[in-house]
Amino acid sequence: MTATAETTGQSSPEQLRTAMVEALRSSGAIRTDRVAAALLAVPRHVFAPEVPIAEAYEPERALVTKRDEHGLALSSVSAARIQAQMLEQADVQPGMRALEIGSGGYNAALIAELVGPAGEVVTVDIDPFVTARAEKYLTEAEYERVRVVLADGSEPVEGGPFDRIIVTVGAWDLPPAWTGALAEGGTITVPLRMRGLTRSITFRREGARLVSVSAEVCGFVKMQGADAHDEFLVLPRGTEEVGLRFDELARPDTSGLAGALGQPRVELASGVTVGNREPFDSLYLWLASSLPGFGLMSVDPKLDTGTVAPANRMACPVTVDGGSLAYLSLKKVDEDPAVFEFGAHGFGPDGERLAALITDQVQVWDRDYRAGDGPVFTAHPAGTPDDRLPDGLVIDKTHVRLTISWP
Repeated sequence: MTATAETTGQSSPEQLRTAMVEALRSSGAIRTDRVAAALLAVPRHVFAPEVPIAEAYEPERALVTKRDEHGLALSSVSAARIQAQMLEQADVQPGMRALEIGSGGYNAALIAELVGPAGEVVTVDIDPFVTARAEKYLTEAEYERVRVVLADGSEPVEGGPFDRIIVTVGAWDLPPAWTGALAEGGTITVPLRMRGLTRSITFRREGARLVSVSAEVCGFVKMQGADAHDEFLVLPRGTEEVGLRFDELARPDTSGLAGALGQPRVELASGVTVGNREPFDSLYLWLASSLPGFGLMSVDPKLDTGTVAPANRMACPVTVDGGSLAYLSLKKVDEDPAVFEFGAHGFGPDGERLAALITDQVQVWDRDYRAGDGPVFTAHPAGTPDDRLPDGLVIDKTHVRLTISWP
């Protein structure tokens, strides 16, 4: 007798898909029946045969399909939660023409379900390994109508204009080919890096500019090709114990930081608290918008000497000025172990002033923006004069002038 899911006691792929969708509905990642139906229809495990079937349907698990010589992910099937979230943001409708930048096959199949037989889906990737794999598994899953293209996704793609563009790789910039391929009033959903922080932003095209309609926290493998962009890394202690990363073309002067972390640490409190399960991602965006010399600090746990104690050891807001720096801190409130207080630690001759700048901005965020909807992001073509930009922080990238405007 052939073993089946019923005879072995294991869940079938259909049962696993149902459980995944129920979990995603409960978490709020799925908000509409149409996105739920697409996730129920497409066999996710077919696009990641290297992992056990049950793992393929874990909502938070990204399925890495290719790594570089250092073990870093180059391509993956993103976590189902992120994919559902982006599809909800994109609001893909039947009959639409959709372009996916960054392939893998599974997400393109989900988009194909959403556009239906009257729609069109094109998926593009720069890596022949990825496109060959996508074609193979799309065929196996019976989604041959998806057109797979081997090309640099930042370059023009035949088949436009598109009603929806969904970018599934981490992008630092918005190439002109994307805006040019987008129909007027169409949207592009893209994991965009701004001062090192990534948000999945849905922009609507309004003439030559793009205006955000939603933004969500996310993380993606970085884009390759002509529009790849690497962060600038500074090691103030001369070792990889503490790293400072700066992501934009305009970088602060860090030449005087040698020795700063060898000086006494100044610690300031803000009086602003947060529960241990309460999200505060908008605080990071506000600090990125308001602090000069903004970057992100990381600490290698294997080399950690306790010199610094940032709020987040993976990517903590830091501000740098000359030979001084300060970063966001977080400590338990003694009378309630489930509550933490934001503060700042400063180093160097101007460390106390920088720490006070951070705590001041934490208080501004708490008073004015903590309960709000977050900022509006607007992208104008590079070279747009300042007087044609909305008020807010202007970040100059290669192709666009991005403005972050807080209400």
